[in-house]
Amino acid sequence: MLASVLIANRGEIARRIIRTARRLGVRAIAVYSEADAGAPHVREADEAVLIGPPAARDSYLVPGKILDAARRTGAAAVHPGYGFLSENADFAEAVIAAGLTWVGPPPSAIRAMGLKDAAKKLMAEAGVPVTPGYLGEDQSEDRLQREADAIGYPVLIKAVAGGGGKGMRKVDQAGDFAAALASCRREAAASFGDDRVLIEKYVTRPRHIEVQVFADRHGGAVHLFERDCSLQRRHQKVIEEAPAPGMDAATREAVCAAAVKAAQAVAYEGAGTVEFIADASEGLRADRIWFMEMNTRLQVEHPVTEMVTGQDLVEWQLRVASGEPLPLAQDQIRLDGWAMEARLYAENPVTGFLPSTGPLSHFHLPEDAVRVDTGVEEGGEVTPFYDPMIAKLIAHGPTRTAAARSLADACRQVEVWPVKTNAAFLARCLDHGDFLAGAVDTGFIEQRLEVLVPAGGPSAAAAQLAALVSVELAEDEADDASPWSPLAGLAGFRVNRAADPQVRLQCGGEVLTAPLAVADYEPEGVLVADGDIVVFEDGEAFAFSRPVAGGDGAAAGGGDGAVLSPMPGRIVTVSVAEGDAVEAGQPLVTLEAMKMEHGLVAPFAGVVAELRVAAGEQVSEGVLLARLEKAG
Repeated sequence: MLASVLIANRGEIARRIIRTARRLGVRAIAVYSEADAGAPHVREADEAVLIGPPAARDSYLVPGKILDAARRTGAAAVHPGYGFLSENADFAEAVIAAGLTWVGPPPSAIRAMGLKDAAKKLMAEAGVPVTPGYLGEDQSEDRLQREADAIGYPVLIKAVAGGGGKGMRKVDQAGDFAAALASCRREAAASFGDDRVLIEKYVTRPRHIEVQVFADRHGGAVHLFERDCSLQRRHQKVIEEAPAPGMDAATREAVCAAAVKAAQAVAYEGAGTVEFIADASEGLRADRIWFMEMNTRLQVEHPVTEMVTGQDLVEWQLRVASGEPLPLAQDQIRLDGWAMEARLYAENPVTGFLPSTGPLSHFHLPEDAVRVDTGVEEGGEVTPFYDPMIAKLIAHGPTRTAAARSLADACRQVEVWPVKTNAAFLARCLDHGDFLAGAVDTGFIEQRLEVLVPAGGPSAAAAQLAALVSVELAEDEADDASPWSPLAGLAGFRVNRAADPQVRLQCGGEVLTAPLAVADYEPEGVLVADGDIVVFEDGEAFAFSRPVAGGDGAAAGGGDGAVLSPMPGRIVTVSVAEGDAVEAGQPLVTLEAMKMEHGLVAPFAGVVAELRVAAGEQVSEGVLLARLEKAG
């Protein structure tokens, strides 16, 4: 077994690797940026090295700094985790050239699978079924347009060097192709330094099925069954599960055998995931599942495989990297029950899932019935420098329904403030009747957004709880310590009045009244922060305050035409000029933040009265980007 391992990553995956390394007696070495100086993975490692400023391009993405840290600490190996440098063949070669063990596949395998067009050609030659599309070298806009037209719409434009949903655009008609191609290329160049693309036929009812494979340097290769990652938003996985619903034994055998064949075709070693797209219009069938790509690393969703197989995949990685054979043969690997993982993101579903940054003043995750993998803790901060995923909640049960119910309950118990999260959205996905019935595909979320992200506010029970707490606060503030003090916001109370007294509160810019119940109560799920009463309800956080005297409770902003930056980022494109007439919903500027592009649109039809930014500028949160005036 390796004596020590340097983890070239951060957050929850760094902590995950540290846990296994400690159990195996392997010294764990962390690296960190200035933004992560107080992060849990730094504290939990046996040793930690500062490698640079907050931006990943100046720290976690600089191979020389990682290798220098390994040299200074005497590390025997480098584990890249996922993301960052995990699929960088040049970095893997540099690690090996430095005399260190690379905990991952050979650089040749990374290269073979790293470019989607080359990988698909290789898989076709190896007898692995591939999706119809264009993989050619001619990258001219005219050629790509012609190929898309020939394939037939809808098509999918995908970055050749892409991954994680970045550099990917669906095009429904020929007239939209040029704009989608330009946007895809920009995002691909920014994320991967390579703007080349391929074109694929878009499957109208697609399922995302992937197979966990493992291989050693002694010729052994196995699979650890499949996962279903079909619940996605903007090609980003949201909920993953193992096994895949509706997968019969014959189809499982065919797709898992194809995955092992794919790994053997590139002389693979270590952990890898072979991803397939399935046409689920007639259920899962072996002849309607095609190779999509291979991720030459551990996956974010690996815990669901661990929970249904009872295996520690990081341990497998370290043993294979140490030169040991695979821990189990194929016939020794068993499926046990069902597991589901929900990705908890720092984002606000109500604002179109825009990332949310800031301090984690209150951070509580349920840890009794589910496994929790997180890279942050209360008192920490969510910064704009890295991916907004802050935790993974993983449930295991004897059946799919049991796992889903357990995970939904856990999501409803999440309490985070003031950073917004998608916990309530996750619970709604898991509770949805179609999901519980196994009727899932990659369009599931988009087709049900109105139900999964409702416009409603807090429940009457939440408002009443806030009212009770507000009276207690008012009582503390009032000189006469009376629960009926004017400070309590009670309206029209008198002795022997039939109706309950009412408390006026403000929540989300709206004024509401809540009846005051005088019965004893325990204010659970309540936080008082900066003068607000924060009530946690089913994974959401609602902030209540007493309305400003004389105010009508209307929300400020939204109708004044000001278009503000929702978060720190870089302006990628500006689509209008001052004086331009625009329609409601028309794109104005595109902001790049947290490795994704976010389009900001006109709130109403009018004229661009002011334009404050240009392409390439860095902006802070809340900065005025443009201002519109209503026409006429």
